[in-house]
Amino acid sequence: MTYLTVRPSSRNIARTFDSFFNDFFRPISSRRFSNGSGFSPRVDIVDGKDDVRLTFELPGMKKDDIKVSLNDDVLTVSGERVFKQEKDEDSYVSREIHSGSFSRSFTLPDYVNRDKIKADYKNGLLELTLAKLEEVKPKEIEVKVS
Repeated sequence: MTYLTVRPSSRNIARTFDSFFNDFFRPISSRRFSNGSGFSPRVDIVDGKDDVRLTFELPGMKKDDIKVSLNDDVLTVSGERVFKQEKDEDSYVSREIHSGSFSRSFTLPDYVNRDKIKADYKNGLLELTLAKLEEVKPKEIEVKVS
């Protein structure tokens, strides 16, 4: 079983909490749609036999807009997704595609080999492969029939 500690940004938590209550008590007719002030990409985490894989959803981003860093035991994926502004005379009826900066951090377990972390970005998905140390990989023991 893999245990990665997810470190949410306290700023994002406070903003989400405030936004929820502000929108909840505001009449529907006066609610504003999201202004695209930021987003937090979703991530899948898979614990494989030889590695741990994290797959981030980052559609509409270029490779150069994404930064992956390791500081001690904390792996951080950050970046900024920017969409061009529409014409001034256009107004949104609904805006659900968020843009802005993001940062997701994970505290790595002891059994991840920090020197063998790979990142691959393709079709809007960033996949990080975190190799496990040899001594923690499961070993199969052959059962002999006598």
